[in-house]
Amino acid sequence: MKPTTMATWAAIGALVATGSAAAQQQTAHQPDHRIVAPQDIRWAAGLPSLPRGSEVAVLYGNPAMEGPFAMRLRFPADYRIPAHSHPGAEVVTILSGTFGIGMGSGADKGKTQAIPAGGFVALPPNSPHFAFIEEPTVVQINSIGPWAVNYVNTNEDPRKQ
Repeated sequence: MKPTTMATWAAIGALVATGSAAAQQQTAHQPDHRIVAPQDIRWAAGLPSLPRGSEVAVLYGNPAMEGPFAMRLRFPADYRIPAHSHPGAEVVTILSGTFGIGMGSGADKGKTQAIPAGGFVALPPNSPHFAFIEEPTVVQINSIGPWAVNYVNTNEDPRKQ
């Protein structure tokens, strides 16, 4: 189970540094307020720890460091995330589309629950889960860093492909 690397987050930090002043990423948690308008969100190619095709936007904090963060993930239609877990609790809000999530160490599409836009999922630390996304979908993840993706079956880890 290989966690997301610091190099991954450095790349995300570089992306955010190119965004507008309103959307710029902090290198560590900062108690200042943050306002990000939808047009100021800067999307980048998804994290190497996720299958290709997704996009990411870090809105607040730094997922690689200790402290709270908020990030959005945008998935295309017909996207699959193999069974994995995270070291910390994860709070997911579905902003658009439908997020198909299932619990357990084997990714079985028949065992997913379709959560529509406006839905909410809270996952305790180290709980294996998987996702099947049939339509374009955007989710927001709020958590406490450092954040990582640990695959149940290391052969399904996109960083190894």
